[in-house]
Amino acid sequence: MTHTPQPHVTLVGAGPGDPELLTLKAVKAIASATVLLVDDLVSDAITAHAAPTARIIHVGKRGGCKSTPQTFIEKLMAQEALAGETVVRLKGGDPFIFGRGGEEVEHLKAQGIAVTVINGITSGLAGATSLGIPLTHREHAHGVLFITGHAKHGAADGVDWSTLGHTAVQAKLTLVIYMGVSGAAHLQEALLHSMRTNTPVAVIHQVSLPTQRHVVCELQQLHDTIVREELASPSVIVVGDVFKGLLAMQGTTDLLASAG
Repeated sequence: MTHTPQPHVTLVGAGPGDPELLTLKAVKAIASATVLLVDDLVSDAITAHAAPTARIIHVGKRGGCKSTPQTFIEKLMAQEALAGETVVRLKGGDPFIFGRGGEEVEHLKAQGIAVTVINGITSGLAGATSLGIPLTHREHAHGVLFITGHAKHGAADGVDWSTLGHTAVQAKLTLVIYMGVSGAAHLQEALLHSMRTNTPVAVIHQVSLPTQRHVVCELQQLHDTIVREELASPSVIVVGDVFKGLLAMQGTTDLLASAG
């Protein structure tokens, strides 16, 4: 009796962009795939690890731009896996940190498809590290909170930013905000209800890429700084006293810098 292998999909975190930040496990999975479904922010330098015979299907998803519907991506993954392909879903950052990996795992498992998840370095961590700043510190930050600044389409923003800011101050937490640039004015206003006006903030654009830029400012300057320096998505906003030393060292003028 011939044994038919169970259909399988691997969700791979491609990290923040720099191909050298891929894990060895991610590289092996990419190389073994016959079909790759690739997010918009995953570079050619990363897909270069795929076999020459692999089919690469771009399923772009980027905030503020026309995106491939999530339902289509899930349907395509299942279709290819059930057809016997070795499927890799290649996602920017980490599949389980604002990558909708949880939804995809649920959809695939409901159809009897096995799923493996390979973590990637998330941009919030890589961005802070690129500036030489830890997200936690025994004196300044006892923990870190990763949160999205972008609510589900059609839903009210369920984040009470004022309360969250109060919690961050009381518990000494660093806030790492993804997809928050377009709503920076609202974030700033709400966080200022409970955080100091001079709370250090870093905005890091295109983390780990040669085009990375960052700016460090005070919370009260966040929105104006983003507008003035024309910082857009993809960017992460990091709020907390771990950046206090960098802010003091650089001052509040001429803060725009290159990663290189």
